[in-house]
Amino acid sequence: MNYFNKMRGATKSPPMVNLSEIIWSWLGAFAGIAAVAYSHYTIFGETDLVMIIGSFGASAVLLYGAIKSPLAQPRNLMGGHILSAIIGVSAYKLLPGHMWLASSVAVATAIAVMHATKTLHPPGGATSLIAVIGSEKIHSLGYLYVIVPVGLGALIMLVVALLVNNISKERRYPEFWI
Repeated sequence: MNYFNKMRGATKSPPMVNLSEIIWSWLGAFAGIAAVAYSHYTIFGETDLVMIIGSFGASAVLLYGAIKSPLAQPRNLMGGHILSAIIGVSAYKLLPGHMWLASSVAVATAIAVMHATKTLHPPGGATSLIAVIGSEKIHSLGYLYVIVPVGLGALIMLVVALLVNNISKERRYPEFWI
């Protein structure tokens, strides 16, 4: 019975954030995703490179909506995405034809490596998974996927987070770098 009792939770829901925080979060997310998407559709639009991946949406939640979270800090953003991308591409290359296994290995290994390197960033799990289950356009990038879209896209979002999250006197980003 104790096993099931643990599923009831231990604390109450956190309080709602104020309107100012909601507005700054929206502005940051809009600017961050807009910068990455703009480069995707204009700068890289005529190439085989992609610039925007689904895991950046989850990074936006952390970078602009949960700026004090350890999971949202620059080390976690950059390290989590880059390490997870390397792992995802490797899993895809090492386990061709076994997508279920490559997917599982990629995400589980990404989590373990992010823990071991103090770079835990939940969207990194999606970044590793995208490397395995992504389109042929993603697969054709190989390890370039680590640099573009992952590294460059995360860097663009970090720059926007540094600029937008420090405009308001009530907000400060980052909490730490390393």
